[in-house]
Amino acid sequence: RRIANFYFLIIFLVQLMIDTPTSPVTSGLPLFFVITVTSIKQGYEDWLRHKADNEVNGAPVYVVRSGSLVGDIVRVAKDETFPVDLVLLSSDRPDGTCHITTASLDGETNLKTHYSVAETSVCQSVSQLESLQAVVECQNPNGVVLSARSVPLGPENLLLRGARLKNTKEIFGVAVYTGMESKMALNYKCKSQKRSAVEKSMNSFLIIYLCILLFEAILSTILKYAWQSEEKWNEPFYNQKTEQERNSSPILKFISDFLAFLVLYNFIIPISLYVTVEMQKFLGSFFIGWDLDLYHEESDQKAQVNTSDLNEELGQVEYVFTDKTGTLTENEMHFRECSINGTKYREVNGKLVPEGLTDDSPDGSTPHMELLFLKAVALCHTVQISYDQPDCMVPGSDPFSHVNGFSANHMEYYASSPDEKALVEAFDTMTDHNTVPYAYRFKLLHVLEFDPNRRRMSVILQTPSGGQIMFTKGAESAILPFATSGEMEKTRLHVDEFALKGLRTLVVACRHFSPEQYTEVDRRLNAARTALQQREEKLQEAFNFIERDLQLLGATGVEDKLQDKVQETIEALRLAGIKVWVLTGDKHETAVSVSLSCGHFHRTMNILELLQQRSDNECAEQLRRNVIIIGSANANDHVIQHGLVVDGASLSLALREHEKLFMEVCKNCSAVLCCRMAPLQKAKVVRLIKTSPEKPITLAVGDGANDVSMIQEAHVGIGIMGKEGRQAVRNSDYAIARFKFLAKLLLVHGHFYYIRIATLVQYFFYKNVCFITPQFLYQFFCLFSQQTLYDSVYLTLYNICFTSLPILVYSLFEQLVHPHVLQSKPALYRDISRNSMLSFRTFLYWTLLGFCHAFVFFFGSYILMGEDTTLMGNGQMFGNWTFGTLVFTVMVITVTLKLALETHFWTWMNHFVTWGSIAFYFIFSLFYGESFSSHCCRVVVTLCTFFMLRFFATFVTFLSLFPHCSVALFLLLFCGFLLHFRLF
Repeated sequence: RRIANFYFLIIFLVQLMIDTPTSPVTSGLPLFFVITVTSIKQGYEDWLRHKADNEVNGAPVYVVRSGSLVGDIVRVAKDETFPVDLVLLSSDRPDGTCHITTASLDGETNLKTHYSVAETSVCQSVSQLESLQAVVECQNPNGVVLSARSVPLGPENLLLRGARLKNTKEIFGVAVYTGMESKMALNYKCKSQKRSAVEKSMNSFLIIYLCILLFEAILSTILKYAWQSEEKWNEPFYNQKTEQERNSSPILKFISDFLAFLVLYNFIIPISLYVTVEMQKFLGSFFIGWDLDLYHEESDQKAQVNTSDLNEELGQVEYVFTDKTGTLTENEMHFRECSINGTKYREVNGKLVPEGLTDDSPDGSTPHMELLFLKAVALCHTVQISYDQPDCMVPGSDPFSHVNGFSANHMEYYASSPDEKALVEAFDTMTDHNTVPYAYRFKLLHVLEFDPNRRRMSVILQTPSGGQIMFTKGAESAILPFATSGEMEKTRLHVDEFALKGLRTLVVACRHFSPEQYTEVDRRLNAARTALQQREEKLQEAFNFIERDLQLLGATGVEDKLQDKVQETIEALRLAGIKVWVLTGDKHETAVSVSLSCGHFHRTMNILELLQQRSDNECAEQLRRNVIIIGSANANDHVIQHGLVVDGASLSLALREHEKLFMEVCKNCSAVLCCRMAPLQKAKVVRLIKTSPEKPITLAVGDGANDVSMIQEAHVGIGIMGKEGRQAVRNSDYAIARFKFLAKLLLVHGHFYYIRIATLVQYFFYKNVCFITPQFLYQFFCLFSQQTLYDSVYLTLYNICFTSLPILVYSLFEQLVHPHVLQSKPALYRDISRNSMLSFRTFLYWTLLGFCHAFVFFFGSYILMGEDTTLMGNGQMFGNWTFGTLVFTVMVITVTLKLALETHFWTWMNHFVTWGSIAFYFIFSLFYGESFSSHCCRVVVTLCTFFMLRFFATFVTFLSLFPHCSVALFLLLFCGFLLHFRLF
């Protein structure tokens, strides 16, 4: 994929096979140097990845094996990670459940409950498991487990690889999917070698220069034969041909001459450009890790670079795709407000205070509806309790019992969602401050689990008096339509107010059962749960039958704590011209709430929706309505910003048949939110934008394994160092501890890297044009005899030694604008967008500049000394090596000073390598000419000691740089005038 490497390999082989003007060392040595440096750099980065992989691959796994078993039964202890996808057979808990956290998969640290197979839950010893005879029937590796011994299994029985066991001493499970067949691996996208836009531009420019090279070689070959058409030049007396040369094939001779000219001019292709770029990227990547502004003190984590090949791509990003949970948020919830029976309350120092008051009721009593609401919040959940000391638990206690007032000193709440945990913790505090009696003991009868279709969950309890009551909580749209009593209008108004504040809302209701009603409820639930066929459908029917005729109690408002400076970061990216898309697996209400609170959606923004589309026709109709809304809004005098909310199912429909229509809507939206997204859907969205006609540069950022496919699909992948998850970090190109660091990574480091490497690339082409064009011009004065203008050592060392260090140091330290200015004015990021500094127009400017300078070097030296070769005064004549060395000397000085004029940020290192390179050239030339070279003997000494030659070199250098010096002087005077005018 690197054209220059392949080209120089061909040139090296040509030099070995035929008689060429230059030695094979001139091409072979730079090629070997380039490949060696590149291999060392790439190998070091691969070794770092290999080291990180070994930490996971080398972890011990404990299995129970027996000759009669097919597959392995795995034992996993508390806080260990599941090594494969397992079907849970048993756990040490009496009810056969276990609790896991999926932080490394989806970034969520909340606890999830899984259930063992009923027939195997009693097998709690190794001997019992060894005697187990069972068959697991499952789908292909990308499917869901179907059955085991005809017992229906579901996702609640499957423990995914990468998740971690919590709040459970140990479990046993049978391995069903392993290695690359596990669900985590199947959601990975095959990692491809990413290439930056700059590297693609380099290859395009190299093709253009290759065309220039071929043109010069063909033209020189043709002119050579045109010149030799005259008898006196075809075989002069001083260069008689041999018999073999006279009888050789004209075609072969033409090809041989063409290849010889190709070798003579081959250094117009800058092979050392690649090694300089590699070194610049590798050394420059350390600045990211050293940046204290990207260091997170609380977690003691600094930014890290996994792939330095994409440094400059950070300055070209047009779309940012970000996960929500653990990336934008801390995934920490805090109870803030609630509505009880139409009255709004807020939390103040652990107390529920009615709106408009600064304290609770004077007598400290708790009204009946408030007490019932608090009971609902305290009991309607699946929160588990973990004790620091297991002995704290009463032997034989019912693990499903919900006991008010568990505020012991040695326990911790674990919940399936952070909302539930926040509500239970808030209730635990409020029961003390609000003087709620908590001597009640309720028996849990049934749990109606949450699912995305119902968007609610319920618990059925037996009260201390022996009655049955159901508490239900869920989304507003999932509760209010089924409520028959309560302050519905006031509650709906309060829910809207909570949402406008960016709070996550839940509506709470209850239903009392008569003995006859509960008997029917119990019968329906048991029948649905034991059904062998269509169990899910029957459960949904039973849930819908039970969750009706509700009494509305109120609503809760919970704040999802955002990471620090998320809103400022998103706003900075927007000002920089970067569109931000949020891709999350969360439900619609939660995702919109967080988007509003983090500034992704503005309050004044017109929010368009593409949700719950069930057919292609519905989807197309909704898209057309959105296009009409956008068109009518844009027709007004004032511009209205639009935001789009789309769910995973609707997105699949839109992309199947209406991709162009969907893209039209997205392009007119300043913010897009995709919810209910599967991991591969996230990658599909990134690929959709990446492959659009505009081909924008994309960046994906996430913290969990479910973000890995998205991270690998994007041009640049950023991993967030979460609390536990490391999958995203291992598979990313860059890793940062917090989302807020993304602003400086792009606006400062990306800006600097792009400007530096863009100038580096253009400068390399410029100085190689300056290098080879005099070689081409010289052929017009030596009858196209393929005589080289420069010594072979100079040919080899020009790019490696004489002109390499100044541009390398420039590309590491150059700053056009101060970092603080770049951060405070994000709009400056737009100036370098769309690869503007490597446009064809800029490339043409540098190329023409190189040709102009080359003409000045050559003809300036020729005019000043070419007509009179006896300037030494003693009758001794200058030879072609003196002329060539003079041109080379002027060229080295000029291209070095040209870079000095381009430098805006001078350090001691810049001064050292700039003036040191010029000094090194003279010192090396003196040493080489005096000690090793036969035809360059004392040439440099003559150039240095003879006044007229020193004057010629200085004059030609000044003549080349005069336009640039004039422009720089004019700008300096103009800035001084503006400063003077401003001061006075």
